[in-house]
Amino acid sequence: MNDKVAISIAQMNIVLGDPQANLAQLAQMTADAAGRGAQLLVCPELWSTGYVLDRAQELASVAGEGMFAEVAALARRHRIHILGSLLERDGDSVYNSAACFSDEGELTGLYRKIHLFRLFDEDVWLGPGEAPLCLELPWGGTGVAICYDLRFPELFRGYAVEGARLIVLPAEWPMARVGHWRTLLQARAIENQCVVVACNAAGKTGDLVVGGHSMIIDAWGSILAEGGAGPQLLGASVDLAQVDEVRQRIPVFADRRPDIYERQADATLTVS
Repeated sequence: MNDKVAISIAQMNIVLGDPQANLAQLAQMTADAAGRGAQLLVCPELWSTGYVLDRAQELASVAGEGMFAEVAALARRHRIHILGSLLERDGDSVYNSAACFSDEGELTGLYRKIHLFRLFDEDVWLGPGEAPLCLELPWGGTGVAICYDLRFPELFRGYAVEGARLIVLPAEWPMARVGHWRTLLQARAIENQCVVVACNAAGKTGDLVVGGHSMIIDAWGSILAEGGAGPQLLGASVDLAQVDEVRQRIPVFADRRPDIYERQADATLTVS
């Protein structure tokens, strides 16, 4: 396992409902990231389409086909791991799914967004995911979440307890709440003593103004890289050995009292 990993973030201005235009953007950013020596490229949430969920059935692809195959080819061509979310069709259902591809173009994991964002009608058009995903990648345990999941700390704590040292989050987080975005990302990194890599889209996509400010945050909560409000490729090199050092110095996980938390939850259920 290699503790050091070079990460790039593709902070894209998504063209609403135009997969080919968005794929062209991603192809250029992938080439640029590979040229910088990045091992992992993180893309935004629904980067190929944006939130045109009334066309979800039309624009979604079966995993391994369509847009998934296009990303696999990019990963293989440029020898880089790629992770971002796409509309995935499975039978009659469509999901907001984060797909992780290896540097050989293999689909190594698929995470379906657990917490659907009602303000964007995700619960109307999409199916909810039923399981978290923690991958064993060349640099170690890597948890995956998508956008609104950021507001649910239980998911992130579960990844950390499972041993994840890195958590990756594609997003289309609105500019109107970008202050929440920045605060919550740092909180998730600090409380779980892990590296958080969050890729947000940027600029206007249809009627939605997306907030940018993609971030790479270390296990102390320090910001290693942060984007602005417009499209750009940003990145940083991360030493995940720091995660182990922070966890030894402040032994949060050794000091947890899950037995008490479980009793508290049981008591709350009894009272209600």
